[in-house]
Amino acid sequence: TRIILDAGLPLVKPDREPFDPKVIQGKSTAALIDEKVIPNVPGLFTEGKSPDAILLSHSHLDHAGLLHLTKPEIPIYATSGTSKMMLAGAVFSRQKELERARHREVSAKKTFSIGDMTITPFAVDHSSFGSVAYLIEAEGKTLLYSGDIRKHGRKPGMARDLVAEIGPMNIDVLLMEGTHFGSGRSSKGLNEFELEEEIVGHIKNAPGIVLACFSPIDVDRLVTYYRASQRTGRTFVADAYAAFVMHLVASEASIPRPTSDVGVRVYFNQAFENRQLTSVRERFEPDHIQLAQVLAEPTKYLMVFRPSMTELDFAKVLPANSRCLYSYWKGYLEKPDWVELQESLSQVGGDFIPAHASGHIYVEDIVELVRGINPKRIVPIHTFEPTGFQQRARQRGRDQPQRSVARRPPPPATAAGV
Repeated sequence: TRIILDAGLPLVKPDREPFDPKVIQGKSTAALIDEKVIPNVPGLFTEGKSPDAILLSHSHLDHAGLLHLTKPEIPIYATSGTSKMMLAGAVFSRQKELERARHREVSAKKTFSIGDMTITPFAVDHSSFGSVAYLIEAEGKTLLYSGDIRKHGRKPGMARDLVAEIGPMNIDVLLMEGTHFGSGRSSKGLNEFELEEEIVGHIKNAPGIVLACFSPIDVDRLVTYYRASQRTGRTFVADAYAAFVMHLVASEASIPRPTSDVGVRVYFNQAFENRQLTSVRERFEPDHIQLAQVLAEPTKYLMVFRPSMTELDFAKVLPANSRCLYSYWKGYLEKPDWVELQESLSQVGGDFIPAHASGHIYVEDIVELVRGINPKRIVPIHTFEPTGFQQRARQRGRDQPQRSVARRPPPPATAAGV
C-alpha cells in the first residue's frame, strides 16, 4: 500500500526567493518534473502504478497546489472543511477545487483503512479551516504526520487532545513541521485572543475607516476581526470572498452567516463584479452595502480590504486617515502591491499596522508538543532548519533520553510527495 501525504507547490525557490505559482501554468508535467517543481514520485503524476491514496491535511497551496496535476484515478482523503476552503479558493482566487469524484470525506477521530494501512485523522489548529494531522498504522508500526499545526489559535485544546491520544502510544515516527526554526523568533508570538485585544485597541483609536487585510480561509482570523468590530461598535463589511466563507462554515464554526442582523454587511468590490458571479451576488444581495454608504460615515465601519481595491474601487485615493491592519506573513510586504498600498495610505494621512499571529507553531510549543507526543524518531518537514530539533533537544533536554532525528529531511518549504 502506498499513500502520499499532501501534494503541494513550493513556497520558495532553491535560492529561497518566493515561488510564483503562476509558473506552472501551461507547462507539461514532464517539464515541471525536470524543473523540480514537481517531485518525481512514481505513478503520482506520470505513468506507473498509482499510489493508493492522497491524504490531504489542509487547503493551503503548499499542501494542495499540485493535486490537480496528480493522476485522476487516485482518491483524495480530506475533511469537509478543507473541501469548502478549496471551493472558496476556486471561486475567488482562481485556484483548483477538490474534485468531488475524487474526494473521500474524513472526520476527526474516525478511523478508516486504505489497503493494509489504518488511518485516524486528528483535528489540529492551523490558519486554514478543517486542518488535520494523520496517524498511520501498519504492520505494528505507527507514524504521525502533523501537517501544519499550532497551539496559539482559537482552539488550543486540539493540541492537548492530540497529545492525550498519541502520547501513550510511543509512536515510531513523527513527521513534524518546524517552520519557525531558523525564523529568528526567540520567543512565542501572540495568540489569537491576544491579537484580538490588540486589534480592538487599534480600532478604538482609529481616526477613520479601518481596512482589514487577511485571508478569509483563516477562519480564526475572520472570527477575530468580526468580534473586534462588534466590540468596538463598528459594522463588519465583508467582501464577497469573506462572506462566502462565513456562509460555508457557519454550521461548523462559531461565526454567524453574514447578515445585517448580526452586524455584517457585504460589499461587492470591483474585482468581484468583473467576475460576474451571479449566484454568489444573489445570495448576499439582501445585505449588500454600497461604497458610497461606507464613505459617508467611515468611522462606523471595518472593511475587509485587498490591495487591488486601491485602484479598482477607490480610484487610487483611499479615504482620509484610513488605518490598514495587515494580517499576513511579513514576507509578503516586499511585494509591489503592498509597497504601493503603504504609499497610498501615507498620501491621505493614514497608517499601516501589522497585526498578525502566525499560522505555524512557535518553537517553544514545538518542544512541548514533541515531548508530549514522545516519538521514537522525528523527521523534520516544512523547515529551512531541520537541525533545529536536535539543537533544541540538546539545549533543553540534556537530562532526558535523546530521541533520534532523521538526518536527511525532504526539500525545504514544500510538503509535496512527503
